[in-house]
Amino acid sequence: MVIKPENILQHELLGLKVEVIKDNNSCNTHIKGTMIDETIKTFLIKTNGMKRVPKKNTVFKFKLNTEAVKVEGNALMSRPEDRIRKSKKREW
Repeated sequence: MVIKPENILQHELLGLKVEVIKDNNSCNTHIKGTMIDETIKTFLIKTNGMKRVPKKNTVFKFKLNTEAVKVEGNALMSRPEDRIRKSKKREW
């Protein structure tokens, strides 16, 4: 299945270009880079260095080929493998 804006929550996010649009910590706002790791509560983004950003109360913008998709971090608050597994069960 191809990653599209309407199904981004059901896919692996590693390797995607990402930008932090909004965060409670203003130091994290406008961080841009490549998603290299994901835990239940955080993303690790490779910029000039490495930045760990919480998902909770944060808005991210992911680049998908020619489109950009805004995603609420609260919608991603789970283990990545559980989020993907749940979506695949719905398809069956």
